[in-house]
Amino acid sequence: MARISETDLILNDDGSVYHLNLLPKHLSETIITVGDPGRVYRVSEHFDEVEFEMNKREFITHVGTYKGKKVTVISTGMGTDNIEILFTELDALVNIDLKTREPKSRRKKLRIIRIGTSGALQEDIPVGSHLVTSYAVGFDSLMHFYNLAMDEQEQVYARDIQEKIGLPFQPYVVRGSETLQQQFGGDMIIGNTVTTPGFYAPQGRILRAPIKYPRLLEDLYYYHHKASDFWLTNFEMETAGYYAMARLLGHETLSVNAIIANRVKNKFAKDPNKVIDPLIKKVLDSL
Repeated sequence: MARISETDLILNDDGSVYHLNLLPKHLSETIITVGDPGRVYRVSEHFDEVEFEMNKREFITHVGTYKGKKVTVISTGMGTDNIEILFTELDALVNIDLKTREPKSRRKKLRIIRIGTSGALQEDIPVGSHLVTSYAVGFDSLMHFYNLAMDEQEQVYARDIQEKIGLPFQPYVVRGSETLQQQFGGDMIIGNTVTTPGFYAPQGRILRAPIKYPRLLEDLYYYHHKASDFWLTNFEMETAGYYAMARLLGHETLSVNAIIANRVKNKFAKDPNKVIDPLIKKVLDSL
C-alpha cells in the first residue's frame, strides 16, 4: 500500500492528528459529536469522570465514562467543511498506521452520533421536540470534491428536489444508519433534513443583504415526493456532511436534532438548553 505523505496526513509532534490533536487511544466505540464547543461540557457533566480533555480550535474533546462505559464527545463547530476534517481525521486514527503512514489492511468501523440543534420546516413539528434524520439533503458543495455513490432512490430525490425547488445545482441525498436509528431514534420524530451552507440566505433569512431565493422557505415547506411520501422536515448545517463522509469511509453515523425553532410558525425556544439537555441524556442512556 502506498505511503501517505506528510502534507496529505499532517501529524503533530506527539503523533496526534493535526486538527483534532487526538491519538487512537482517545476514541470510544461510539463517539458523540456536538456543534457548539460549549455543549461538550453539557454532555460530559453526566460522565462518571472525565479522564482526558483536549482543546484545539473549535474541536473540544472530553473522554470519560458514563455508567462505566467509555465515551468520547467532540465539538465540531459549524458547517460541513468541519465535518470533513472530523471524519477524515477520526478515520485516520483507526484505519491508518500513523507510524508507517500506510492504510491498515483490516478496516475499523466507527459509530458517530451527532446531537445538534435544528429548525423545523413543517407546522406539525413542534418546538421542543426531538427528530432523528432518516435522509439528509446536502445543499452545500462538499460532495463536488468526492465520488459519492448514491443509490437509485437517493438519486430520484436529488433530481426531484432540484427540479421542484429550482436550484441551479443538484443536491446530494444520503440515508443515515438504519441500525443506529433503531438504537437511538426511539420515540423521536423521523424526518429528512436539509443541510445548508449558511445560516441566513441559505435558510431563507432576510436581513439587509438581498437574497437570491426569497421563496426558499416556502418551497422547502411545500416540497413533497408523492410516490414515497417524502417531505423535508427540518434544516441545519452539518448532517448531510456526516452521512456522506460516513458512506465514503465506511462508518455508521446518525444525526439527532433538538428542534429549537419552527420557521413556518416563526417560533423559537425560550430556553434551547431545555430542549437539548433531554436529548443528550436520551443518547447517553441508549449507548
